[in-house]
Amino acid sequence: MAAPRLRILGLDLFERDVVLRLPFRFGVVTLTACPQAFVRARIAVEDGVEAVGASAELLAPKWFDKNLALTNEDNFRQLRDSLRLAREAYLADTRSRCAFRHAASCYQALIDSGSLRGLNPLVVGFGPALIDRALFDALCRALDVSFHDAIRCNAPGIDASLTPDLAGFDLDRFLGGCRQLPDVDVRHTVGLVDPITAGDATLRIDDGLPQTLEEVITVYANRYFKLKVSGDAEADIARLTRIAAVLDHLTTYRITLDGNEQFADAEAAVRFWRRLEGTPALRRMADATLYIEQPLPRAVTLETDIAALASAKPVLIDEADGTLDAFPAAVARGYTGVSSKNCKGFYKSLLNAARCARRNGEGGPRFFMSGEDLTTQAGLAVQQDLALVNLLGLRHVERNGHHYVHGFAGQGASRDEQRGFAEAHPDLYEGDADNVRLRLRDGRLHLKSLDQPGFATGAHPDFTTMTPIP
Repeated sequence: MAAPRLRILGLDLFERDVVLRLPFRFGVVTLTACPQAFVRARIAVEDGVEAVGASAELLAPKWFDKNLALTNEDNFRQLRDSLRLAREAYLADTRSRCAFRHAASCYQALIDSGSLRGLNPLVVGFGPALIDRALFDALCRALDVSFHDAIRCNAPGIDASLTPDLAGFDLDRFLGGCRQLPDVDVRHTVGLVDPITAGDATLRIDDGLPQTLEEVITVYANRYFKLKVSGDAEADIARLTRIAAVLDHLTTYRITLDGNEQFADAEAAVRFWRRLEGTPALRRMADATLYIEQPLPRAVTLETDIAALASAKPVLIDEADGTLDAFPAAVARGYTGVSSKNCKGFYKSLLNAARCARRNGEGGPRFFMSGEDLTTQAGLAVQQDLALVNLLGLRHVERNGHHYVHGFAGQGASRDEQRGFAEAHPDLYEGDADNVRLRLRDGRLHLKSLDQPGFATGAHPDFTTMTPIP
Protein backbone atom coordinates (compact mmCIF):
# COMPACT_ATOMS: atom_id res chain seq x y z
CA MET A 1 0.00 0.00 0.00
CA ALA A 2 1.08 3.61 -0.51
CA ALA A 3 2.59 5.19 2.57
CA PRO A 4 0.11 7.64 4.15
CA ARG A 5 1.10 11.27 4.02
CA LEU A 6 1.04 13.50 7.06
CA ARG A 7 1.30 17.21 7.74
CA ILE A 8 3.11 18.46 10.84
CA LEU A 9 0.89 20.78 12.87
CA GLY A 10 3.14 21.31 15.88
CA LEU A 11 6.32 20.19 17.64
CA ASP A 12 6.80 20.98 21.35
CA LEU A 13 10.07 20.42 23.21
CA PHE A 14 10.33 19.76 26.95
CA GLU A 15 12.79 18.46 29.51
CA ARG A 16 12.73 17.06 33.03
CA ASP A 17 15.58 16.27 35.42
CA VAL A 18 16.64 12.70 36.11
CA VAL A 19 18.55 11.82 39.28
CA LEU A 20 20.72 8.69 39.34
CA ARG A 21 20.60 6.38 42.32
CA LEU A 22 24.16 5.25 41.47
CA PRO A 23 26.91 7.28 39.80
CA PHE A 24 27.89 6.11 36.32
CA ARG A 25 31.14 6.88 34.60
CA PHE A 26 30.52 8.02 31.02
CA GLY A 27 33.97 7.65 29.48
CA VAL A 28 35.69 10.63 31.11
CA VAL A 29 32.86 11.92 33.31
CA THR A 30 30.99 10.44 36.26
CA LEU A 31 27.29 11.22 35.96
CA THR A 32 24.92 11.70 38.92
CA ALA A 33 22.09 13.69 37.29
CA CYS A 34 20.98 14.52 33.77
CA PRO A 35 18.02 16.11 31.95
CA GLN A 36 15.70 14.01 29.79
CA ALA A 37 14.27 15.61 26.66
CA PHE A 38 10.72 15.03 25.42
CA VAL A 39 9.08 15.80 22.08
CA ARG A 40 5.33 16.13 21.58
CA ALA A 41 4.20 16.11 17.95
CA ARG A 42 0.81 16.91 16.48
CA ILE A 43 -0.03 15.80 12.94
CA ALA A 44 -2.88 15.55 10.48
CA VAL A 45 -3.14 12.74 7.93
CA GLU A 46 -4.76 13.07 4.54
CA ASP A 47 -8.24 12.02 5.67
CA GLY A 48 -8.24 14.86 8.20
CA VAL A 49 -7.61 12.75 11.29
CA GLU A 50 -5.33 14.47 13.79
CA ALA A 51 -3.17 12.72 16.38
CA VAL A 52 -0.53 13.43 19.00
CA GLY A 53 2.68 11.44 19.44
CA ALA A 54 5.65 11.65 21.81
CA SER A 55 9.22 10.51 22.38
CA ALA A 56 11.92 10.88 25.04
CA GLU A 57 15.69 10.56 25.39
CA LEU A 58 18.33 11.41 27.99
CA LEU A 59 20.63 14.34 27.17
CA ALA A 60 23.64 12.14 27.86
CA PRO A 61 26.94 14.06 28.16
CA LYS A 62 30.31 12.87 26.87
CA TRP A 63 28.94 10.38 24.37
CA PHE A 64 27.70 12.41 21.42
CA ASP A 65 30.69 14.74 21.79
CA LYS A 66 33.61 13.66 23.99
CA ASN A 67 35.60 16.89 23.67
CA LEU A 68 37.22 17.30 27.10
CA ALA A 69 37.04 21.07 26.80
CA LEU A 70 33.25 20.87 27.01
CA THR A 71 31.42 20.67 30.32
CA ASN A 72 28.30 18.59 30.93
CA GLU A 73 26.27 21.78 30.57
CA ASP A 74 27.95 22.43 27.23
CA ASN A 75 26.89 18.95 26.07
CA PHE A 76 23.33 19.54 27.26
CA ARG A 77 23.22 22.80 25.30
CA GLN A 78 24.50 21.04 22.18
CA LEU A 79 21.69 18.51 22.30
CA ARG A 80 19.08 21.19 22.98
CA ASP A 81 20.43 23.06 19.95
CA SER A 82 20.06 19.88 17.90
CA LEU A 83 16.41 19.65 18.93
CA ARG A 84 15.79 23.31 18.08
CA LEU A 85 17.46 23.03 14.67
CA ALA A 86 15.45 19.91 13.83
CA ARG A 87 12.19 21.47 15.02
CA GLU A 88 12.77 24.53 12.84
CA ALA A 89 13.63 22.40 9.80
CA TYR A 90 10.67 20.04 10.13
CA LEU A 91 8.16 22.83 10.72
CA ALA A 92 9.46 24.83 7.74
CA ASP A 93 8.02 22.20 5.39
CA THR A 94 4.24 22.54 5.51
CA ARG A 95 3.56 19.94 2.82
CA SER A 96 1.95 16.56 3.41
CA ARG A 97 4.63 13.89 3.06
CA CYS A 98 5.13 10.33 4.17
CA ALA A 99 6.92 10.12 7.53
CA PHE A 100 10.26 9.01 6.09
CA ARG A 101 10.20 11.77 3.47
CA HIS A 102 9.92 14.38 6.24
CA ALA A 103 13.12 12.93 7.71
CA ALA A 104 14.95 12.45 4.41
CA SER A 105 14.25 15.97 3.19
CA CYS A 106 15.91 17.46 6.30
CA TYR A 107 18.80 14.99 6.66
CA GLN A 108 21.70 16.65 4.80
CA ALA A 109 20.58 20.21 5.47
CA LEU A 110 20.65 19.56 9.21
CA ILE A 111 24.14 18.03 9.05
CA ASP A 112 25.35 21.07 7.11
CA SER A 113 23.71 23.64 9.40
CA GLY A 114 24.87 21.77 12.49
CA SER A 115 28.44 21.73 11.21
CA LEU A 116 28.36 25.52 10.90
CA ARG A 117 27.48 25.62 14.60
CA GLY A 118 30.26 23.21 15.58
CA LEU A 119 27.93 20.23 16.08
CA ASN A 120 29.15 16.83 14.92
CA PRO A 121 26.80 14.44 13.04
CA LEU A 122 25.98 12.39 16.16
CA VAL A 123 24.85 15.52 17.98
CA VAL A 124 22.94 16.75 14.94
CA GLY A 125 21.15 13.41 14.61
CA PHE A 126 19.78 13.55 18.15
CA GLY A 127 17.07 16.11 17.38
CA PRO A 128 15.59 14.48 14.28
CA ALA A 129 15.80 11.06 15.96
CA LEU A 130 13.38 12.24 18.67
CA ILE A 131 11.14 14.13 16.27
CA ASP A 132 10.91 11.16 13.89
CA ARG A 133 9.79 8.91 16.75
CA ALA A 134 7.19 11.39 17.99
CA LEU A 135 5.83 11.83 14.45
CA PHE A 136 5.66 8.09 13.93
CA ASP A 137 3.93 7.57 17.27
CA ALA A 138 1.33 10.09 16.13
CA LEU A 139 0.99 8.41 12.73
CA CYS A 140 0.48 4.98 14.29
CA ARG A 141 -2.23 6.44 16.52
CA ALA A 142 -3.92 8.14 13.58
CA LEU A 143 -3.93 4.83 11.70
CA ASP A 144 -4.80 2.82 14.84
CA VAL A 145 -1.93 0.39 14.27
CA SER A 146 1.03 -0.79 16.30
CA PHE A 147 4.64 0.14 15.57
CA HIS A 148 5.35 -3.44 14.51
CA ASP A 149 2.45 -3.61 12.05
CA ALA A 150 3.19 -0.13 10.70
CA ILE A 151 6.81 -1.00 9.94
CA ARG A 152 5.92 -4.36 8.41
CA CYS A 153 3.69 -2.62 5.85
CA ASN A 154 6.23 0.23 5.48
CA ALA A 155 3.79 2.88 6.60
CA PRO A 156 6.61 5.44 6.94
CA GLY A 157 7.53 4.96 3.26
CA ILE A 158 11.19 4.05 3.84
CA ASP A 159 13.21 3.96 0.62
CA ALA A 160 16.86 3.86 -0.49
CA SER A 161 17.12 7.53 -1.41
CA LEU A 162 19.65 8.17 1.39
CA THR A 163 21.39 4.78 1.09
CA PRO A 164 22.36 4.19 -2.56
CA ASP A 165 24.07 0.92 -1.63
CA LEU A 166 20.57 -0.48 -1.02
CA ALA A 167 19.41 0.34 -4.56
CA GLY A 168 17.61 -2.69 -5.97
CA PHE A 169 17.12 -4.25 -2.54
CA ASP A 170 13.49 -5.05 -1.74
CA LEU A 171 13.01 -2.97 1.41
CA ASP A 172 9.27 -3.67 1.55
CA ARG A 173 9.93 -7.41 1.57
CA PHE A 174 12.63 -7.04 4.21
CA LEU A 175 10.43 -4.95 6.49
CA GLY A 176 7.48 -7.26 5.93
CA GLY A 177 9.58 -10.16 7.16
CA CYS A 178 10.39 -8.56 10.51
CA ARG A 179 8.80 -10.41 13.42
CA GLN A 180 8.74 -9.35 17.05
CA LEU A 181 9.72 -11.75 19.83
CA PRO A 182 7.90 -12.20 23.15
CA ASP A 183 10.86 -11.16 25.30
CA VAL A 184 14.46 -10.00 25.20
CA ASP A 185 17.49 -10.74 27.37
CA VAL A 186 18.92 -7.74 29.21
CA ARG A 187 22.66 -7.24 28.83
CA HIS A 188 23.84 -5.63 32.05
CA THR A 189 26.58 -3.04 31.67
CA VAL A 190 29.35 -3.01 34.27
CA GLY A 191 30.65 0.55 34.32
CA LEU A 192 34.20 1.52 35.16
CA VAL A 193 33.34 2.62 38.72
CA ASP A 194 30.60 0.06 39.38
CA PRO A 195 31.15 -2.11 42.48
CA ILE A 196 31.70 -5.78 41.69
CA THR A 197 31.44 -7.30 45.17
CA ALA A 198 30.17 -6.04 48.51
CA GLY A 199 33.65 -4.92 49.50
CA ASP A 200 33.72 -2.43 46.61
CA ALA A 201 30.58 -0.55 47.67
CA THR A 202 32.14 2.34 49.57
CA LEU A 203 28.78 4.13 49.81
CA ARG A 204 25.88 1.82 50.59
CA ILE A 205 22.53 2.82 49.07
CA ASP A 206 19.64 1.37 51.07
CA ASP A 207 16.80 1.53 48.55
CA GLY A 208 16.13 -2.19 48.29
CA LEU A 209 17.72 -2.49 44.84
CA PRO A 210 20.94 -4.27 43.86
CA GLN A 211 24.13 -2.27 43.88
CA THR A 212 27.02 -4.63 43.14
CA LEU A 213 27.45 -6.98 40.19
CA GLU A 214 27.00 -9.94 42.53
CA GLU A 215 23.68 -8.51 43.74
CA VAL A 216 22.50 -7.79 40.20
CA ILE A 217 23.02 -11.42 39.26
CA THR A 218 21.22 -12.62 42.39
CA VAL A 219 18.21 -10.31 41.94
CA TYR A 220 17.81 -10.10 38.16
CA ALA A 221 19.51 -13.37 37.05
CA ASN A 222 21.22 -11.75 34.06
CA ARG A 223 23.23 -13.98 31.73
CA TYR A 224 24.41 -11.29 29.30
CA PHE A 225 26.89 -8.59 30.32
CA LYS A 226 28.63 -5.63 28.71
CA LEU A 227 32.04 -4.83 30.17
CA LYS A 228 33.58 -1.43 29.63
CA VAL A 229 37.36 -1.07 29.35
CA SER A 230 39.44 2.06 29.79
CA GLY A 231 42.40 1.43 27.48
CA ASP A 232 44.75 1.03 30.46
CA ALA A 233 45.74 -2.60 29.95
CA GLU A 234 47.03 -3.20 33.48
CA ALA A 235 43.95 -1.76 35.17
CA ASP A 236 41.55 -3.39 32.71
CA ILE A 237 43.00 -6.89 33.03
CA ALA A 238 42.97 -6.63 36.82
CA ARG A 239 39.37 -5.44 36.84
CA LEU A 240 38.20 -8.02 34.29
CA THR A 241 39.84 -10.76 36.36
CA ARG A 242 37.75 -9.70 39.36
CA ILE A 243 34.62 -9.64 37.22
CA ALA A 244 35.41 -13.07 35.78
CA ALA A 245 35.71 -14.45 39.31
CA VAL A 246 32.03 -13.52 39.77
CA LEU A 247 30.75 -14.51 36.33
CA ASP A 248 32.53 -17.86 36.28
CA HIS A 249 30.17 -19.09 39.01
CA LEU A 250 27.36 -18.98 36.42
CA THR A 251 26.53 -22.06 34.40
CA THR A 252 26.61 -20.01 31.23
CA TYR A 253 27.10 -16.36 30.31
CA ARG A 254 27.92 -14.17 27.33
CA ILE A 255 29.71 -10.83 27.28
CA THR A 256 30.52 -7.95 24.96
CA LEU A 257 33.53 -5.68 25.40
CA ASP A 258 33.07 -1.93 24.94
CA GLY A 259 36.29 -0.17 23.96
CA ASN A 260 34.68 3.28 24.32
CA GLU A 261 37.13 4.76 21.76
CA GLN A 262 39.89 4.24 24.34
CA PHE A 263 42.55 2.51 22.20
CA ALA A 264 44.90 4.82 20.32
CA ASP A 265 45.25 2.52 17.33
CA ALA A 266 44.38 -0.93 16.02
CA GLU A 267 47.66 -2.43 17.21
CA ALA A 268 46.93 -1.41 20.82
CA ALA A 269 43.51 -3.02 20.63
CA VAL A 270 44.99 -6.25 19.25
CA ARG A 271 47.65 -6.32 21.97
CA PHE A 272 44.99 -5.90 24.63
CA TRP A 273 42.83 -8.70 23.23
CA ARG A 274 45.80 -11.08 23.00
CA ARG A 275 46.70 -10.33 26.58
CA LEU A 276 43.12 -10.94 27.72
CA GLU A 277 42.96 -14.17 25.73
CA GLY A 278 46.30 -15.29 27.14
CA THR A 279 45.40 -14.67 30.79
CA PRO A 280 44.39 -18.03 32.34
CA ALA A 281 41.85 -16.46 34.70
CA LEU A 282 40.13 -14.84 31.68
CA ARG A 283 40.07 -17.87 29.39
CA ARG A 284 36.36 -18.53 29.88
CA MET A 285 35.56 -14.83 29.53
CA ALA A 286 37.44 -14.69 26.23
CA ASP A 287 35.48 -17.67 24.93
CA ALA A 288 32.22 -16.03 26.06
CA THR A 289 32.95 -12.76 24.22
CA LEU A 290 30.52 -12.16 21.37
CA TYR A 291 32.08 -9.01 19.88
CA ILE A 292 34.18 -5.93 20.59
CA GLU A 293 32.51 -2.54 20.36
CA GLN A 294 34.10 0.69 19.09
CA PRO A 295 37.74 0.15 20.16
CA LEU A 296 39.18 3.14 18.25
CA PRO A 297 38.43 6.88 18.41
CA ARG A 298 35.68 7.81 15.97
CA ALA A 299 38.01 10.23 14.19
CA VAL A 300 40.22 7.39 12.92
CA THR A 301 37.75 4.50 12.79
CA LEU A 302 36.83 4.82 9.14
CA GLU A 303 40.46 5.31 8.13
CA THR A 304 42.00 2.37 10.01
CA ASP A 305 42.08 -1.28 9.02
CA ILE A 306 40.79 -3.47 11.83
CA ALA A 307 41.26 -6.85 10.14
CA ALA A 308 43.77 -8.22 12.70
CA LEU A 309 41.37 -7.68 15.61
CA ALA A 310 38.35 -8.78 13.58
CA SER A 311 40.06 -12.10 12.83
CA ALA A 312 39.85 -12.84 16.57
CA LYS A 313 36.39 -11.43 17.38
CA PRO A 314 33.77 -9.52 15.39
CA VAL A 315 34.10 -5.75 15.78
CA LEU A 316 31.29 -3.18 15.52
CA ILE A 317 31.02 0.59 15.29
CA ASP A 318 28.96 2.71 17.66
CA GLU A 319 30.24 6.26 18.17
CA ALA A 320 31.70 6.20 14.65
CA ASP A 321 28.21 5.64 13.23
CA GLY A 322 27.48 9.34 12.80
CA THR A 323 26.05 9.38 9.28
CA LEU A 324 24.15 7.02 7.02
CA ASP A 325 27.28 6.23 5.00
CA ALA A 326 29.38 5.31 8.06
CA PHE A 327 28.53 1.60 8.23
CA PRO A 328 29.48 0.80 4.60
CA ALA A 329 32.72 2.74 5.11
CA ALA A 330 33.44 0.73 8.27
CA VAL A 331 32.77 -2.55 6.43
CA ALA A 332 35.59 -1.65 4.04
CA ARG A 333 37.90 -1.48 7.09
CA GLY A 334 36.98 -4.91 8.44
CA TYR A 335 34.01 -4.15 10.69
CA THR A 336 31.02 -6.46 10.46
CA GLY A 337 28.74 -4.95 13.12
CA VAL A 338 26.86 -1.74 13.82
CA SER A 339 24.83 -0.70 16.83
CA SER A 340 21.14 0.11 16.94
CA LYS A 341 20.32 3.10 19.14
CA ASN A 342 17.12 5.09 19.01
CA CYS A 343 19.10 8.24 19.84
CA LYS A 344 20.76 7.81 16.42
CA GLY A 345 17.41 7.39 14.70
CA PHE A 346 15.17 4.39 14.18
CA TYR A 347 15.26 4.84 10.39
CA LYS A 348 19.05 4.45 10.52
CA SER A 349 18.68 1.21 12.48
CA LEU A 350 16.19 -0.21 9.98
CA LEU A 351 18.35 0.75 7.00
CA ASN A 352 21.49 -0.68 8.59
CA ALA A 353 19.61 -3.87 9.40
CA ALA A 354 18.63 -4.08 5.72
CA ARG A 355 22.29 -3.66 4.80
CA CYS A 356 23.21 -6.57 7.05
CA ALA A 357 20.48 -8.71 5.51
CA ARG A 358 21.61 -7.87 1.98
CA ARG A 359 25.26 -8.64 2.68
CA ASN A 360 24.44 -11.84 4.54
CA GLY A 361 22.48 -12.98 1.50
CA GLU A 362 25.60 -12.57 -0.60
CA GLY A 363 27.77 -14.91 1.49
CA GLY A 364 31.09 -14.10 3.15
CA PRO A 365 31.43 -12.89 6.75
CA ARG A 366 28.30 -12.50 8.84
CA PHE A 367 27.17 -8.92 9.34
CA PHE A 368 25.14 -8.07 12.41
CA MET A 369 23.42 -5.41 14.50
CA SER A 370 23.52 -5.07 18.25
CA GLY A 371 21.22 -3.29 20.69
CA GLU A 372 23.31 -0.76 22.62
CA ASP A 373 21.87 1.87 24.94
CA LEU A 374 22.15 1.94 28.71
CA THR A 375 20.57 5.38 29.20
CA THR A 376 16.95 4.72 28.18
CA GLN A 377 14.56 5.56 31.00
CA ALA A 378 11.29 3.94 32.04
CA GLY A 379 8.48 5.14 29.82
CA LEU A 380 8.74 6.29 26.22
CA ALA A 381 12.51 6.00 25.82
CA VAL A 382 12.91 2.41 26.97
CA GLN A 383 9.69 1.18 25.33
CA GLN A 384 10.37 2.62 21.90
CA ASP A 385 13.93 1.31 21.89
CA LEU A 386 12.80 -2.13 23.06
CA ALA A 387 10.18 -2.25 20.32
CA LEU A 388 12.81 -1.46 17.70
CA VAL A 389 15.39 -4.05 18.77
CA ASN A 390 12.57 -6.55 19.19
CA LEU A 391 11.35 -5.98 15.63
CA LEU A 392 14.92 -6.39 14.39
CA GLY A 393 15.02 -9.83 16.01
CA LEU A 394 17.82 -9.02 18.46
CA ARG A 395 17.90 -11.54 21.30
CA HIS A 396 19.68 -9.33 23.83
CA VAL A 397 20.05 -5.61 24.41
CA GLU A 398 22.17 -3.36 26.63
CA ARG A 399 19.63 -2.02 29.13
CA ASN A 400 20.74 -0.36 32.36
CA GLY A 401 18.44 2.56 33.07
CA HIS A 402 16.66 0.48 35.70
CA HIS A 403 19.99 -0.04 37.51
CA TYR A 404 21.16 3.58 37.66
CA VAL A 405 17.79 5.36 37.96
CA HIS A 406 15.03 4.31 40.36
CA GLY A 407 12.28 3.97 37.75
CA PHE A 408 9.79 6.76 37.15
CA ALA A 409 10.43 8.18 40.63
CA GLY A 410 14.00 9.08 39.64
CA GLN A 411 12.58 11.06 36.73
CA GLY A 412 10.20 13.13 38.83
CA ALA A 413 7.16 11.57 37.17
CA SER A 414 3.75 12.19 38.75
CA ARG A 415 1.67 9.44 40.33
CA ASP A 416 -0.81 9.64 37.46
CA GLU A 417 1.96 9.25 34.89
CA GLN A 418 3.41 6.24 36.67
CA ARG A 419 -0.03 4.67 37.05
CA GLY A 420 -0.80 5.23 33.37
CA PHE A 421 2.30 3.43 32.15
CA ALA A 422 1.94 0.61 34.67
CA GLU A 423 -1.66 -0.06 33.65
CA ALA A 424 -0.89 0.11 29.93
CA HIS A 425 2.14 -2.21 30.24
CA PRO A 426 1.65 -4.61 33.17
CA ASP A 427 4.16 -7.11 31.77
CA LEU A 428 6.91 -4.49 31.61
CA TYR A 429 6.54 -2.64 34.93
CA GLU A 430 6.05 -3.35 38.61
CA GLY A 431 5.67 -1.36 41.82
CA ASP A 432 3.05 1.02 43.21
CA ALA A 433 2.02 4.45 41.94
CA ASP A 434 4.82 6.12 43.91
CA ASN A 435 7.57 4.01 42.39
CA VAL A 436 6.94 2.14 39.14
CA ARG A 437 10.01 0.54 37.57
CA LEU A 438 10.97 -2.09 34.99
CA ARG A 439 9.94 -5.66 35.75
CA LEU A 440 13.00 -7.78 35.08
CA ARG A 441 12.72 -11.54 35.61
CA ASP A 442 15.23 -14.29 34.77
CA GLY A 443 17.36 -11.68 33.05
CA ARG A 444 14.57 -10.84 30.58
CA LEU A 445 11.97 -8.20 29.81
CA HIS A 446 8.58 -9.26 28.46
CA LEU A 447 7.36 -7.15 25.56
CA LYS A 448 3.90 -8.28 24.51
CA SER A 449 2.18 -5.12 25.74
CA LEU A 450 4.29 -2.96 23.39
CA ASP A 451 2.27 -4.30 20.47
CA GLN A 452 -0.62 -1.83 20.63
CA PRO A 453 -1.60 1.29 18.64
CA GLY A 454 1.16 3.87 18.77
CA PHE A 455 4.94 3.62 18.85
CA ALA A 456 5.13 0.96 21.56
CA THR A 457 3.22 2.88 24.19
CA GLY A 458 -0.29 2.92 25.57
CA ALA A 459 0.43 6.00 27.68
CA HIS A 460 2.03 9.41 27.35
CA PRO A 461 4.00 11.34 29.98
CA ASP A 462 2.59 14.20 32.02
CA PHE A 463 3.89 17.23 30.12
CA THR A 464 2.64 19.58 32.87
CA THR A 465 5.50 18.32 35.07
CA MET A 466 8.13 19.42 32.52
CA THR A 467 9.99 22.56 31.58
CA PRO A 468 9.55 23.77 27.98
CA ILE A 469 12.77 24.06 25.98
CA PRO A 470 12.65 27.63 24.61
